[in-house]
Amino acid sequence: MAYRPEPAPFEEELAGLDALEAKTPRARSRARRIWSSLWPKVAAVGIVLLVWQILVWAHWRPKYVFPGPGTAFRSLWRDLANGRSLITGLQTMPSVAWFPLAIVVFRLSETAILFVVVLGAAPAIANGLVSGIDHVPPLLLRAGRVLGARGVKAYRHVILPAAFPSFLGGMKQGWAFAWRSLMAGELLVVIGGRAGLGFTLDSARLNVDYPGLMATMIVILVIGIVVDSLLFGVLERRVRRRWGLIEATS
Repeated sequence: MAYRPEPAPFEEELAGLDALEAKTPRARSRARRIWSSLWPKVAAVGIVLLVWQILVWAHWRPKYVFPGPGTAFRSLWRDLANGRSLITGLQTMPSVAWFPLAIVVFRLSETAILFVVVLGAAPAIANGLVSGIDHVPPLLLRAGRVLGARGVKAYRHVILPAAFPSFLGGMKQGWAFAWRSLMAGELLVVIGGRAGLGFTLDSARLNVDYPGLMATMIVILVIGIVVDSLLFGVLERRVRRRWGLIEATS
């Protein structure tokens, strides 16, 4: 009998990948596709409403200051019934629009500004991470499963590294939103007893100090450019080098 060498483990792994590639995924119904893309949003809204209601039950703030979701939705329904167009405003909710609620709940304080800054930055960062996870190539997931990356290991070694470029883009957007929210908040609140850039900007306008107004705007612009270049620029170059998009320096 002729001797046949056993296939190498690497060749077996390649054969397994080829078999996985040859299989065509079974088509899902339209309802399942819609639900698979919709349920994370529904779950997020449900969690927010639950936390909101728990804070009302715990009497975190008086009900006339912090009403429950039922009261708020009844007010929204009355506004819609009266013909007011609020849908566009709800869909494009800017972070600055949270300031009235923040001032009512936290008054004119640093906490109010922090509240708005977090609400302005968190959605962009979360969207970047979710989008990156949703767009991980299936081939990477299959290769990871063949090599033993399942469960937590799959997220640690495959999914999160593959989603990091999109997550980094979300962090850049979050930084931009947070910076804008901070400047808007400093127009209203003096933080720590010291005038911030926003307050200095508005004071220059009120005092007709136009050179000072332009100088403050330049400072705000320079800070944004420096953070983008020194922090996110360095991270982006490292990610691009890791992915082989630019050559590594010797």
